[in-house]
Amino acid sequence: MARQFVKTHDRAILTVILVAAFAWSLSAVPWDSTVIHAGGKAAILQMLKAMVRPDLSPETLKLALVSSWRTLAYAVAGMSLAIAIALVFGVLAAGILVTGRGRLAVMGFFRGVLGFMRAIHELVWAWLFVAATGLSPLTAVFALAIPYGGTLGRILADMLNDVPPEPIRALRASGAGKLQLLFYGYLPMAMADMTSYIMYRLECAIRSATIMSFVGLGGLGYQIHLSLQDLHYNQVWTFIFFLTALVMLVDLWSNQLRRGLVP
Repeated sequence: MARQFVKTHDRAILTVILVAAFAWSLSAVPWDSTVIHAGGKAAILQMLKAMVRPDLSPETLKLALVSSWRTLAYAVAGMSLAIAIALVFGVLAAGILVTGRGRLAVMGFFRGVLGFMRAIHELVWAWLFVAATGLSPLTAVFALAIPYGGTLGRILADMLNDVPPEPIRALRASGAGKLQLLFYGYLPMAMADMTSYIMYRLECAIRSATIMSFVGLGGLGYQIHLSLQDLHYNQVWTFIFFLTALVMLVDLWSNQLRRGLVP
């Protein structure tokens, strides 16, 4: 009863702090005519009108298809490399392959590496790789793989640490080694949740690949940027609708995978 009261009290304090911070942020905004510039309302109306009349010309549709494929390729390639990074670093960060005094040191080191990888936004990684390697597809792939690998690795480490201990004890009692415990115990029990989270991050990777296109890497984001510069709002909405379709397709794919993994 006392523990429940403490939890409720902590939540109330946190709620008050968040509400106060929100109110303070609103008071810091200069609510005058400078919030929206003079032509802002007209531009919004033009965008809304263009939304119901997207550009469906053959040239624009072909460009949207090519750009969608490029965006999807960046996202899938980046996520594939991120999964490989997460499997290696995540398992090491979970500490399930190491025993003895060095376990905490190994866990701390690799959790720190994963924290560094995900602390830097993918757009910042993109700018760094553009400066180093230029505007190449590898720039987009590495810029996605590093932060997403850090995030996936941390989630995988937590999922492996949350695996119920009873099946692991049974495998260990039967003489299973550490790698056998990993492949026949830990990973199978975490696979369904990890697959669901990977598919969610793939949706995020598609959006991130679109944003990174603004630096000139090609894809839907680059086409949206060019159309906005030319005030072709009809084309903007065409590319946005294609981006929405990509995310919805990944969501449908994710549902199918989850149904196959969950008994």
